[in-house]
Amino acid sequence: MAPITSGPVDPSAPLVKKPISWNNLALGAALNLFEVSSLGQPFEVLKTQMAANRSQSILTAIKSVWQRGGVFGFYQGLIPWAWIEGSTKGAVLLFTASESEYYARAAGASPFMAGIFGGMTGGIAQAYSTMGFCTFMKTVEVTRSKAGAQVSTLKIASDIFKKEGFAGINKGVNAVAVRQCTNWASRFGITRYTQDAIIKARYGEGPDAHKKATALDKGLASVAGGALSCWNQPIEVIRIEMQSQVQTPGRPKNLTIVKAFKYIYSEHGARGLFKGVVPRIGLGIWQTVCMVALGDYFKELFGTN
Repeated sequence: MAPITSGPVDPSAPLVKKPISWNNLALGAALNLFEVSSLGQPFEVLKTQMAANRSQSILTAIKSVWQRGGVFGFYQGLIPWAWIEGSTKGAVLLFTASESEYYARAAGASPFMAGIFGGMTGGIAQAYSTMGFCTFMKTVEVTRSKAGAQVSTLKIASDIFKKEGFAGINKGVNAVAVRQCTNWASRFGITRYTQDAIIKARYGEGPDAHKKATALDKGLASVAGGALSCWNQPIEVIRIEMQSQVQTPGRPKNLTIVKAFKYIYSEHGARGLFKGVVPRIGLGIWQTVCMVALGDYFKELFGTN
């Protein structure tokens, strides 16, 4: 069945069942591994460093990361945690978002609303399937030096599992789900809206207008979607605080989303809730270019929807 590219489908018409695009699992995994292994992990490490050490400026954070291992310090946590996370969440995201977005469009939703729906379902699915554990391990890896601890990441995870079980190593997973739901809803939705606006401005509203869209058109739309999706940075700072194993004076134990929000606000005010937003904008742009623009390109190339 040909992919739906423009214009709503007649809502009174029966919804046609299309073959499930299982190839998107492999494609999503490959794209996300490329994303995280190139620019993604350096942005992730710098963002986490700033969110966990909220008194640091971006230059101070860069120096701190560099001191942990030079260039390799910016790839801390890449192997195995970011690779495990990247391959699994990429597969889940692209598969779930593509299926959901397709059927939303087939039911008559606009590209903007279908993008939001696809992004929400894909983001929630990836958060609860694999991301909770992996983001926890990456956060421990990056922030354990804050307390001067020489204990390995695996030892920390093992101790937490013995003490708190599966729930302990998935600490902050609800915050991850909120972040991913809003992240990808914004990224897909804004990207689709911007792409539609660019196409209408450049090529009109004819049935073949979308076929004329260039890689640059789609890339610019993804840049907009990635940058503007960072409005939810406070939930990312809260997620990192919840998953950090550093117990500083005044920090409440057994943090919930609400407790973490109150603690961060009391310590650093509203600015603290947006710490690390600059590298996260870079990360958001790169992730959206890889998973939306490149995802669309390869889905069209391989004939998947």
